[in-house]
Amino acid sequence: MSRQLIIGAKLKLRKSSIEVLETEIEALNKRAGETLGAIDGVEEEEDLDVLEKTSEEIQEELEIKMEDKSKLEKEIEALELELEGLNDKEPEPQIEGERNMTNKIELREGIKGYVRSKGQIREGFTSVEGGALIPEELLAPQKALEETIDLAKLVNVAKVNSGAGKYPVIKKSGGKMISVAELAANPELAKPTITEVAFDIETYRGYIPVSQEVIDDADYDVAGLIASEIADQELNTKNSAISTVLKTATPKAVTGFDGLKTVFNVDLKKVYTPKSVVSASLFNELDITKDGNGRYLLQDDVTVASGKKLFGYEVIVLDDDVIGTSAGNLVGFIGDPKAFCTLFDRNRASVKWVDNDIYGQLLAGFIRFDVEKVDEEAGFYITYTSEVAV
Repeated sequence: MSRQLIIGAKLKLRKSSIEVLETEIEALNKRAGETLGAIDGVEEEEDLDVLEKTSEEIQEELEIKMEDKSKLEKEIEALELELEGLNDKEPEPQIEGERNMTNKIELREGIKGYVRSKGQIREGFTSVEGGALIPEELLAPQKALEETIDLAKLVNVAKVNSGAGKYPVIKKSGGKMISVAELAANPELAKPTITEVAFDIETYRGYIPVSQEVIDDADYDVAGLIASEIADQELNTKNSAISTVLKTATPKAVTGFDGLKTVFNVDLKKVYTPKSVVSASLFNELDITKDGNGRYLLQDDVTVASGKKLFGYEVIVLDDDVIGTSAGNLVGFIGDPKAFCTLFDRNRASVKWVDNDIYGQLLAGFIRFDVEKVDEEAGFYITYTSEVAV
């Protein structure tokens, strides 16, 4: 059965690689179309030479990607045939409950036989130094509750195909069109401000070793549990990087609810869609605050994860040391996280291989990404102070 697991893991990796290649091929085809479309507007020979060179480079890269994809498809076909052959030879599997019951009955009968024969019969279990060694059952572990907020869903995510580059950001001009007389010349409109944000992809990786004994003896999917842990660590890594960038927003000291209202009503431009990403301590402070009539100031809303809204906008709650620096920090980001920063996503993958030195499996994962601030005006990093009662 171990061979089937290894083949299954190889199939998963190759299919994942094909998905990545298909995304890259689609992007290359799009670039090729844009390059060809730009030829009609060329007026200089030098510009035409640049477009020709770019088109050739894209075509060469496209051919390489197509060859890689074809090779992977052939490998997948061969692996599937091998897996099919192994499955045909595999005996009909028992239902999980029946298998466990059969194992327990065999173990119990084996121990009875050992006792009745005074140690002469030792089938069905392990004996050591003349005594019966009753095996300990590896029960499925209870998974501890974890942080499940995915900050990547709040920010802008851009898929990139290189390790570094520049990302153009167009800011709103705030201009408007001008009324003109019939057949009059068109006036020039206000030009948008275009800035380029540099990104540099970083690689995060690691592995978790699992002994083959644990994999063989457990009645649960050990490898799947470890893979889930690696995915959780990926989530935590991205959350940490995003929160670090959110904390670089323009600092602003805020006093009481009126101070918070000023940030929403005046300091943030209306073009943004704001949210409040606050520490747990700040959320608690706001959640227990009442107005002069004894009503809580945060509004209930079951459609958002925190169950609360602030001035009609979603509130996201993070641990104090994630959006702040230590326990008790009354801090948070108020603004539009999607406009404020971008996550440049290069690649992610998980792998599994057998290591003969440890007689076990190494389950590894790696992610490649960068998070950069792209619009300084889209948010503020606030430090909150409660209003002092007079």
